[in-house]
Amino acid sequence: MKSLSIALCQINPTLGDLEGNSKKILGMYRNAAEKYRPDLAVFPECALTGYPTEDLVLKRSFLKECERTLGKLAREVRGPAAVIGTALPSGRAAGNAAVLVRDGRVAAIYAKHILPNTGVFDEKRTFLPGRESGLVRVGGIRIGLSVCEDLWEEDPRLNPALLQARMGAEVLINISASPFYAGRLNDRRSLLRRRARQARAAIVYVNLVGGQDELVFDGRSLAADSSGRVRLTAPSFQEGLACAVFEKSGRAKLSLARALGSAPVPEGDEEIYRALVLGTRDYAEKNRFSKALVGLSGGIDSALTAAIAADALGPDRVIGVTMPSRFSSSGTRSDARTVAANLGIEFSEIPIQGVFEKFLETLCASFRGKPPGVAEENLQSRIRGMILMALSNKFGHLVLTTGNKSEVSTGYCTLYGDTAGGFGVLKDVPKTLVYRLAGFLNRSKGRAVIPDSVIRRPPSAELREGQKDQDTLPPYDVLDGIIRGYVELDSSRAALLRTGFGRENIDRVLRMIDASEYKRRQSPPGIKITPRAFGRDRRMPITNRFREP
Repeated sequence: MKSLSIALCQINPTLGDLEGNSKKILGMYRNAAEKYRPDLAVFPECALTGYPTEDLVLKRSFLKECERTLGKLAREVRGPAAVIGTALPSGRAAGNAAVLVRDGRVAAIYAKHILPNTGVFDEKRTFLPGRESGLVRVGGIRIGLSVCEDLWEEDPRLNPALLQARMGAEVLINISASPFYAGRLNDRRSLLRRRARQARAAIVYVNLVGGQDELVFDGRSLAADSSGRVRLTAPSFQEGLACAVFEKSGRAKLSLARALGSAPVPEGDEEIYRALVLGTRDYAEKNRFSKALVGLSGGIDSALTAAIAADALGPDRVIGVTMPSRFSSSGTRSDARTVAANLGIEFSEIPIQGVFEKFLETLCASFRGKPPGVAEENLQSRIRGMILMALSNKFGHLVLTTGNKSEVSTGYCTLYGDTAGGFGVLKDVPKTLVYRLAGFLNRSKGRAVIPDSVIRRPPSAELREGQKDQDTLPPYDVLDGIIRGYVELDSSRAALLRTGFGRENIDRVLRMIDASEYKRRQSPPGIKITPRAFGRDRRMPITNRFREP
């Protein structure tokens, strides 16, 4: 009987930190060797470099350093063989490679064949496609190596993994850096089931974990047997080890005899919350911010942002700042203080009324003859933005903006005001989901971290007397439905009219979305949690007169 033991090694690399990532790979390699004694340890796509590498791989100096660091790392790999993802020089450009290392040397290199160029991916710009077969032997068993998109290619004549199976590969190993969005794990499981049955081969899929700018990689590496049963799921949103043990008797196919280290899978609102926590933590940590600042308005968006930050960094590294004006109600002022106390974060109050009045006095002559309106409202937001950025400059803290996807979509935000900051935690979170996440947070903590008064209060920017969001926007359940259709599904106006949201609402929301691209272009990056987020996923021109007919 032949057996093959494969350790699935999820790591959280930092982009460009080749030495640090190398040490992390070596540490997990030794841990896997001691814990599972595998024949092969497999690391994710671009584990050595971090991902996505973007234009970093256009630097020849970076590619040479990748090559040097890989050689140094390979000399330390004594014992089980290892598959390591990295960018490597490939002629005058770079290849996105899966590298087989054993006995202290590089034994084989396979460069990704299918380069994705949709959504968040732009690999045809930075990588050259490989042409290697990817077939190797480990422990006398034929293995096919592929990288991420290679497994997703639907044309069987072009799919490298299916070609490897036809050439005799018994186990297909796919190293991946697949970004998270809600429900993505189901897509991957479905893919593995389908490919395993097509190939009549077992599949081991090892995915990256961690946050990189807007993207979150959720780990959740998988192993499936040749019948398509997914038998192993590695930990979610954290580094971790798992092991798949395959056995073969006579001429029979390899069977997945044991799945070690499989972990429970969070779903629904929990997986989204954990993605937001991981994305916030890694953005702050990898960019060396010691603390985060949140403008606490007493509303639900800022409360949820502060809660995520406290879970990500620890309460001692989060500061809540409330900046009331004469339009701030006693309820929101009280709730801001309560949220900070419930979270155990530092809290300060900096009233802005005096500064606001000075601005009005300064602008009095320029504004003469014009009734008060949006300019005066936005002044308050910009004063708050200036205060937060002044604190950031003085102490080096990261300002977390609190705008949600519903506001960012429609431009219901103030440029250089509530959009001022370094990172948008809720940028891809629709308002209706904000409420769901607040409910999840309270249930998971077993107490009302976000007070019921915050959740039940009609949303308001509180920039004028009696202001409510719904004075400007349709009800959020209607608004978010239109945004999902237009932004995430790319539905036409005609298709949206068939959804029953109403012509007036649809036309108003589409006008707002189309007219607000300039604001989104100047807003900070934020965590992607839907299939189509603003930024990498959806890149529209600012100067654009096309409107849906």
